[in-house]
Amino acid sequence: MGTGMAQLEGYYFSAALSCTFLVSCLLFSAFSRALREPYMDEIFHLPQAQRYCEGHFSLSQWDPMITTLPGLYLLSVGVVKPASWIFGWSEHVVCSIGMLRFVNLLFSVGNFYLLYLLFRKVQPRHKASSSVQRILSTLTLAVFPTLYFFNFLYYTEAGSMFFTLFAYLMCLYGNHKTSALLGFCGFMFRQTNIIWAVFCAGNVIAQKLTEAWKTELQKKKEERLPPIKGPFSEFRKILQFLLVYSMSFKNLSMLFLLTWPYILLVFLFCVFVVVNGGIVIGDRSSHEACLHFPQLFYFFSFTLFFSFPHLLSPSKIRAFLSLVWKRRIQFFVITLVSLFLVWKFTYAHKYLLADNRHYTFYVWKRVFQRYEIVKYLLVPVYIFAGWSIADSLKSKSIFWNLMFFICLFTVTVPQKLLEFRYFILPYVIYRLNIPLPPISRLVCELGCYAVVNFLTFYIFLNKTFQWPNSQDIQRFMW
Repeated sequence: MGTGMAQLEGYYFSAALSCTFLVSCLLFSAFSRALREPYMDEIFHLPQAQRYCEGHFSLSQWDPMITTLPGLYLLSVGVVKPASWIFGWSEHVVCSIGMLRFVNLLFSVGNFYLLYLLFRKVQPRHKASSSVQRILSTLTLAVFPTLYFFNFLYYTEAGSMFFTLFAYLMCLYGNHKTSALLGFCGFMFRQTNIIWAVFCAGNVIAQKLTEAWKTELQKKKEERLPPIKGPFSEFRKILQFLLVYSMSFKNLSMLFLLTWPYILLVFLFCVFVVVNGGIVIGDRSSHEACLHFPQLFYFFSFTLFFSFPHLLSPSKIRAFLSLVWKRRIQFFVITLVSLFLVWKFTYAHKYLLADNRHYTFYVWKRVFQRYEIVKYLLVPVYIFAGWSIADSLKSKSIFWNLMFFICLFTVTVPQKLLEFRYFILPYVIYRLNIPLPPISRLVCELGCYAVVNFLTFYIFLNKTFQWPNSQDIQRFMW
């Protein structure tokens, strides 16, 4: 029976992957016909990749407007160059815009497979219906709108996702050297991916802390010690436990031995930052780090929007309101702090205000800029979204949650520019780790993603416009 179920799951998976790739190829063809020239950031990425393709690797050939490391270009050359030797294609064909964009379509196939393997590893496999749920979850995340859109352009998203997911998978299987190496590859695509390498190390640490915490609780239960009471009693207990745990040389040496590949990677990253004089290479003027706390709130709203079948329901709202009433002083303090953060730390990047090709331009203009008070009125929504996300992760240990939210904070808050692309990776990591939702909710989620994707592609390909001072065709995109 088990073999039959596994075989059936294999057929479902193959069908889902084949259909997704077929649809992607048809969309890729439509993109290629509509976009003969580089578009948006492709005007920097494509010529740089073509220079690498021609064998020009010197720093003098580097475009100073590019802010990421050359991982995408190096890997693209490694993929497309052999085609010229195997098929005898000319340099013009091999290094063409279409061929380079196709590299991301290959990454999307890899991402589909990695998502499936991660769902198999992360989620328990004791339910009869879980094979369908896993495949539906994989399919849903593979066509997640903000990620899926960039599979058709020469951007770093697909490759960045591939190496980060691969590193996470290897970490879960305990292959930490391989995971750190893949983390380095992810870093070569985008520097902020170093945070997700730290998350992999945090995953290992959280596992060991959870084991020690369970032992500690069992010991206290046997000793029948009186529980610590008060509004922050749980927090104080955990803090006390962490302090005691970190004082032990044995514990620290064990964690070091388990995570040294990640520590080495972080050390190399620190060397890079010192030598480079910062995280960003190239044009730093538009990518200055700052404490943009509302980015965390925007991520919560983004997650609530795209995961609404799992996070938004009348019962969830009732549970939230009940909790708010029960702990009104705590929520009052959280609301005051959130209002202060919105008041003092809201920034609008010059790109956000000037570039009307991105959806974020319209979100900002029509929601936040229309009335000053709107950004404060949205605070209760942010708090609900944050609570709902934390509640959906309650199946994970307190230490896993701590690691995840620290990494989420580190990857979002320093970004001044509000761009949905920056939310893709944390969203996918979050979505992988919530319990498998019922099939009905997954179908609803997949249907919504399909509608959003259809509208996004239709608008991008058909609703073009021109700027008054330019003859170039402009398109709306994420």
